[in-house]
Amino acid sequence: MLICLKTCRRHFLLCRGLQRGFQSITVVARDKWAELRLNTAAVDRCCSTVQGEVRVRFAPSPTGFLHLGGLRTALYNYIFAKKYGGTFILRLEDTDQNRLVPGAAESIEDMLEWAGIPPDESPRRGGPLGPYLQSQRLDLYSQIARELVERGHGYYCFCSTQRLDLLKREALRAGQTPRYDNRCRHLRADQVQEKLAQGAPHVIRFRLEAGVEPFQDLIFGWNRHEVAQVEGDPVVIKADGFPTYHLANIVDDHYMNISHVLRGSEWLISTSKHLLMYRALGWQPPTFGHLPLLMNSDGSKLSKRQGDIFIENFCREGVLPEALLDITTNCGSGFTTSRMGRVLAELISEFDLSKITTHSALLDLEKLPEFNRIHLQQRIEDEQKCHVLIKDLQQQIPQVYAAEIQDQEVFVDNYIRRVLHLRKGHITSMKELVSPTYSYLWVRPSFSDQQVASLTKEAPHIASLVLRLIEEQGEELSVDRLSKDLKSLTKQTKATKHREVMKLLRLVLSGLQQGPSVAEMMVSLGPAEIRHRFQKLLLPPDTS
Repeated sequence: MLICLKTCRRHFLLCRGLQRGFQSITVVARDKWAELRLNTAAVDRCCSTVQGEVRVRFAPSPTGFLHLGGLRTALYNYIFAKKYGGTFILRLEDTDQNRLVPGAAESIEDMLEWAGIPPDESPRRGGPLGPYLQSQRLDLYSQIARELVERGHGYYCFCSTQRLDLLKREALRAGQTPRYDNRCRHLRADQVQEKLAQGAPHVIRFRLEAGVEPFQDLIFGWNRHEVAQVEGDPVVIKADGFPTYHLANIVDDHYMNISHVLRGSEWLISTSKHLLMYRALGWQPPTFGHLPLLMNSDGSKLSKRQGDIFIENFCREGVLPEALLDITTNCGSGFTTSRMGRVLAELISEFDLSKITTHSALLDLEKLPEFNRIHLQQRIEDEQKCHVLIKDLQQQIPQVYAAEIQDQEVFVDNYIRRVLHLRKGHITSMKELVSPTYSYLWVRPSFSDQQVASLTKEAPHIASLVLRLIEEQGEELSVDRLSKDLKSLTKQTKATKHREVMKLLRLVLSGLQQGPSVAEMMVSLGPAEIRHRFQKLLLPPDTS
């Protein structure tokens, strides 16, 4: 993967493309580095042209289920891959065995598929550079860790948990940030071999070095963090033989030929550490881009304790995946437009990495019903997608109403299709159509003689007028025509005002006091069902 860069800092930088997406920075005038401000991303970010194979990855930990923040990261990686004809990889970082949540690994991939952004390579789908579960790659991590030790970039650490806890407590007592004091870095080779021979518990640490070179983040611009000055040497292999994130992610990115790492901005400060590891191993790193955080509309951090941010919850609540993808991109940056109603193909077409800003994306979930309404309308208007909605309703209706259903005609495709087209633009989810508000569509309503009597004494006369109107209208009913004719109908009553007539018609049709217009209800139900419901009013009291 080559990245060709046009730099705005020609006096200081020489950019050259290297294999597999590595962006090498040569500082032409190191003594003038101070003149280059690291965090002025708007000025320092380069315009880049992507050439060659793109391979990106989404690498969550199955210590929890997929939430909105994770979905957004996966989505940007997917869009980037598809924009440039590349490959989107799902890799599960399951090295923290004590915190694994049963079922989370399977659910993460399920939710990516539900959202319409399935990986090209994954634990489930396989691929040429797997396995894609880190717990199945332990031998590789151990081999690389030993290589770091052999090269002098890593060392065995035998410090006990008690000593590390003491260091932490002392640092906190002194008002300092806890850090390892690198004690075992200074052990002689014979001391190390003796402890290993004795089977002493140990970890492997990476030796941090001063002199971190700056790197250019695709979003935040030039960055450099002198990690050796503020951190102790990090653990790369834990006592249980499992790697830490810092080692496993660079090993996997290297061996999976990852060209670009697009991840959350919380990892920006760790990138210098990762680049030191790449340099120690003699590997070319990928190009990094750190995405600004997704936050609540009030600026507070999205928390996994908010049960409603998990994707499975949105799925259960009837939120469409297109609506979820739309709202998570609409609130942020990286696209040429920010209009509502964009589908995935449009998001890919309009994606522009250079337009991603460093500002956090503020997510207002109160707008989600409106996004869902728009995308549901688009589905209804698409014949193929509407057919899927029909099949979905045909399963939901008996689950909700079961034995209450008196007419199997409510399951007919054409009937449900008519309901959907009449209600499009009004409903925000398919679940609404099986709520009590729309129960009249599936079950015949019940009402009492007292309810009818409270509205009019002319119920049989009004019923006969309606039945005659339906005969005149024929089998094809129209909302506009019915609305006009119903106004004329009310003028044919003797003592009942228009308002009471409409209340009676609504009561007989739905058993409700509110809902869609009477004309729309009639068109939804169709002539045969209208006749059945109004014939009840022609019967003597207590016999209906």
